[in-house]
Amino acid sequence: MSAATMVGLDIGATKVLGVATDGDGRVLAEVLTTTPLGADAVVAAAADVVTELRARTGHRLEGTVGVGIPGIVDVARGAVKHAVNLGVEEEWLPLADLLSVATGAPVVVDNDVNAAALGAAHVTGHQDLVYLSIGTGLAAASILDGRLRRGAHAAAGEIGHISVDPAGRPCRCGQVGCLEIAASGSAVAELWPATDVPPARALFDAAAAGDAKAVRVRDAFAARVADAVRLVALTVDPEVVLLGGGVAQVGEDLRVAVARALAVQATASPFLRSLELPSRLELVPSDVPVAAVGAALLGRVSP
Repeated sequence: MSAATMVGLDIGATKVLGVATDGDGRVLAEVLTTTPLGADAVVAAAADVVTELRARTGHRLEGTVGVGIPGIVDVARGAVKHAVNLGVEEEWLPLADLLSVATGAPVVVDNDVNAAALGAAHVTGHQDLVYLSIGTGLAAASILDGRLRRGAHAAAGEIGHISVDPAGRPCRCGQVGCLEIAASGSAVAELWPATDVPPARALFDAAAAGDAKAVRVRDAFAARVADAVRLVALTVDPEVVLLGGGVAQVGEDLRVAVARALAVQATASPFLRSLELPSRLELVPSDVPVAAVGAALLGRVSP
């Protein structure tokens, strides 16, 4: 294995996925474990994944370890805050420093959606895109002319917390009527609860089978996701918008439903029709762990 071998960790609310990749981003080994709660436990679990990757590859993997994690990330410091789903409540957790001590390797840290966007750009070849992550919440990341846009306060892409309904329900961010209340995996789980399969899959299957209520719920959800697509498209006008996150595991049915909603929304607007948003909508590749691959690539793009 060459010195170009890279390690990426995708730390999510339920799992830590680690990959070792070659210099071209091809996955050589994967390790998956459950995400524990609490700062110390998260660091220990991440270090264990690196140890297991070393065992599986038979190499020391002393190059930079890239980490994608939810929350607000200070990339220069390698610190994270507000990763509440991980039980990380410190104002700033120096994750890079702690994990570097635990693994003996240099570490870079970025927001998980940013990492996924980097991975998606690498895998698809698109260098002008918005990655729309539809998971527990709703967030976006932009690769514009080949460059990742983080924002002056590392908050670029937090579109789930744009208030679109001043009379709407309270959001966990402290506002009311935020977009992610209606356009997220949590929204689907509330509207169409399921235990044997993911709620989004259950909803789309029921709609495909002709359940009239499921059709209404699916179409309403797709319309709100279309609102998010239209928002990012009108803001930065990317070449493509990639649908990712847990809900995107529904696959082509999701893309078709959102594309249909975009077309309906453009019916009365020649301007929107001219943007051809339905044709610019794609699914993130399902056969590559783009967030972990993107994390492995962080060493190339992080300050």
